[in-house]
Amino acid sequence: MPRLSHLAPLACAAALLAACGGGDTDDMADTADTMGVGMQTPMAAPAMLSLADVAGRWNMRAVPESGDTTPTTFVLTATADSTGWTTTFPDRAPLATRVVAHGGDSVVTEVGPYESVRRRGVQVRTRSVVRMDGDRLTGTAVARYQTTGADSVLRMRVEGTRAP
Repeated sequence: MPRLSHLAPLACAAALLAACGGGDTDDMADTADTMGVGMQTPMAAPAMLSLADVAGRWNMRAVPESGDTTPTTFVLTATADSTGWTTTFPDRAPLATRVVAHGGDSVVTEVGPYESVRRRGVQVRTRSVVRMDGDRLTGTAVARYQTTGADSVLRMRVEGTRAP
């Protein structure tokens, strides 16, 4: 006589097949429509972001995700192509900003190494990913400090508005 523990998986599989098969497809469609899952058009893909869309001067803020959440402010100057981008912190000379990649709805930039605004005397390289969100730029940035300490990486949220 077979042990019941061996029959449990077989019974579950049979119940699943019975539940999924043989039903009236019109009833299933009506149920799906009632639940808001019926024949809906797929969501449109986000519009492709061109560098020309981002071109201009942006007043930006970078706020660490944890720890000292004092914002760092800067001006991002973007051009319609990947050359001539700069990042300017208050009371500092503009820093060359490389467009590392752009496509879909995002632009990836990198700045540095340069002396950190947050950590005097420490060199840092910052990589940001930004997207257009209405009339704002939003995204994230990761600062990598040239130090051997445990705090060599800082993650931030960035956002900005077009400068007048």
